[in-house]
Amino acid sequence: MLNAILALSALALTFGLLLGFAAIRFKVEGDPLVDQIDAQLPQTQCGQCGFPGCRPYAEAIANEEAEINQCPPGGEATIHALADLLDREPLPLNPENGVEAAKTVAVIDEQICIGCTLCIQACPVDAILGAAKQMHTIIESECTGCELCLPPCPVDCIEMVEIKEDILTWKWPYPEPATVEQPTDNRQEATA
Repeated sequence: MLNAILALSALALTFGLLLGFAAIRFKVEGDPLVDQIDAQLPQTQCGQCGFPGCRPYAEAIANEEAEINQCPPGGEATIHALADLLDREPLPLNPENGVEAAKTVAVIDEQICIGCTLCIQACPVDAILGAAKQMHTIIESECTGCELCLPPCPVDCIEMVEIKEDILTWKWPYPEPATVEQPTDNRQEATA
C-alpha cells in the first residue's frame, strides 16, 4: 500500500513539474494592443461591425484590416476613444454598420412565449433563461441589447425596450470639439 502511494505521489510530482515547465516554455503571448482596443469596445458581441464579436473586431483594427468607425453600440464615444488610443483621426460612424441608438434591453412577453429556445441559441452573452417548452425570461443585467434574439423568434414575443436613464446608467457626455476662432488684427484698429 505504501509503495502505491509513493509511486502515485512520484508520478503526480513528475507530471506537475512537466506541466509547469510546458506552461512557461510554450506560453502564448497576446497582443497588448488588441487587449487595449478590446477594452474600449462595448462587448455587446452583436456582429454589427461585420465581425463575430468584439475581440475579432479588435484584432482586425490592430492589424489595420478594419476602420475604427464600425461599432454602432459604442457610438461616437468609442470611436473617439479608439482614435485617441491609436493616434488616428476620429471618423463618423459608418452608416453601413448601423446607426447609434439609445441603449436597449430585450423583454420577453411571457404570455406569448412558446419555449422554442431559438432565442437562447441566438444570444451571444447567455442573457436568456429558460428551457424547451418552458417560459423564457431575460436577465436584464446581462442583456447587451444586440437584437440578435429578435429574428429567430417565431411568435415575435421579444421587444426591445429603451433603458431609462437614471443615476446608475447616466454618463457624462463626450466633450464637444473646441471651435477655433479666427484672430482679428486689433493693431490696425488701434492705430486708426
